[in-house]
Amino acid sequence: MKKFDIRKIKVRRVQVGELDDRMLLINLYMTQGLTFIIGLIWVLFQRQNIIHLFHFPKTLDYVYWGVGLAAAVIAIDLLISRWVPEEAADDGGVNDRIFKTRPVWHIAVLSLVVAVCEELLFRGAVQHAIGPYWTSIVFATIHVRYLRHWIPTALVFSISYGLGWIYQQTDTLWAPIIAHFLVDFIMGLMIRFRKEQEH
Repeated sequence: MKKFDIRKIKVRRVQVGELDDRMLLINLYMTQGLTFIIGLIWVLFQRQNIIHLFHFPKTLDYVYWGVGLAAAVIAIDLLISRWVPEEAADDGGVNDRIFKTRPVWHIAVLSLVVAVCEELLFRGAVQHAIGPYWTSIVFATIHVRYLRHWIPTALVFSISYGLGWIYQQTDTLWAPIIAHFLVDFIMGLMIRFRKEQEH
């Protein structure tokens, strides 16, 4: 049997077009799993109560905050896509690759996984440490595929700040999770059915 040599592992930058659908999904789920683990460890090191972060408030105000922010984000995105050239809002085709052939149930699962994992890390842990403004800068930087154009970068920063703001208003992670989920899910559906109509 051949010996495994760790020195032969090479790391290189890969373009989205080089990944097949399976590898793209594996990469997405692994990244989100890592995001969740880092967020959980960070929250525990901060001595926060994880149960409190995910508690459901007695009133449904947090749902209204989440749905309201998602509706505002989608309305702004629709306006941008109507008036701004497509190349100015290009993310390198990542969202198209992720959503264009995915069944609706899988778009929902992906959106939920991303919403829970990223909100635990960014709102639950990072925002607790450095506040919503700097968290939004980190969040926009992490979404590196948008950094080539200022419009999507500004939009990602604004969405992150909005998520942080509704988290502060409601004191539960469920408000930003709902907003994040709805934005990703509805945008995913728009990509999915727009691509279907084009064929």
